[in-house]
Amino acid sequence: MSGHHEPVLLAETLRFLLAGPGLYLDATLGNGGHAEALLDAEPGARLLGCDRDPDAVVRSTLRLARFGDRVIIAPAAFHELPRVHAEMGAEPLTGALFDLGVSSPQLDDPARGMSFRADGPLDLRMDPSRGTRAAEWLAAAEPRDVAAVLREYGDVRDAGRLAQAIVAAARAGALETTADLVRVIAGRGGRPHPRRLAQVFQALRIRVNDEMGELDSALEWLPGALKPGGTVVTLAYHSGEDRRIKRTFRGPVAPVRSGVPRGLESRAPESPWHELTRKVITPSPAEEARNPRARSARLRAFRRKSS
Repeated sequence: MSGHHEPVLLAETLRFLLAGPGLYLDATLGNGGHAEALLDAEPGARLLGCDRDPDAVVRSTLRLARFGDRVIIAPAAFHELPRVHAEMGAEPLTGALFDLGVSSPQLDDPARGMSFRADGPLDLRMDPSRGTRAAEWLAAAEPRDVAAVLREYGDVRDAGRLAQAIVAAARAGALETTADLVRVIAGRGGRPHPRRLAQVFQALRIRVNDEMGELDSALEWLPGALKPGGTVVTLAYHSGEDRRIKRTFRGPVAPVRSGVPRGLESRAPESPWHELTRKVITPSPAEEARNPRARSARLRAFRRKSS
């Protein structure tokens, strides 16, 4: 459970998230860095902290212990948030934070199989006690399904050819570790570029953990969970996540009218959200240099409308 993890875009997150005293949700506690800063900045804040990773629950529990009964921590994936919130009494939330993606401790632990940089079991699960390991899924999957995952979640070139090789290795029992997967990706061309490796590992991780489905569940639940004037901050590290967030919070686009140029269509008025970030916020060059994990972060913030 080691590994340094610096909260990404911390000052910007607090600037948009803090909305006075009340109950806040940190749906992706990780090491508890964002949560700790929030509780220090707002003495009237209480926190419901959740994470599907049991190691993260342990780390954040220790870090946030000094706040006593201001904090309740529960192991939960996004689809379980409605149940956890209801068990607490369903108090309307003042704010909610979703810091998506994978954390440094997860990447740094070879036993989790999250990274191509260290050899370990090809697992990729956020919660090692639930779901199917990546190696098991690949051994049972059809090449066309693996190719679709590589294209959609990783923008992987030659996805069809690579999927055939990956599935063949998995069915032959030759794909049990991260090093095995790196060898398959390399083929006969030596060690592949780190960007290609990262794309493949990312795509498989998203599929193994159903990260897009989990995100959709949380976004569907949020409007009824936040009080009017409550705020939501999202930190996305994948273009697919960011698109889902924009589509959900901005609401559906009104039908195109004849003569209206594409891109100038008015948005339907049904969205219950006001967008606080007119333009996506990304880390400064200084933060990227200090914290490489922040490089692809995209912060957006929204406020629940009063009516």
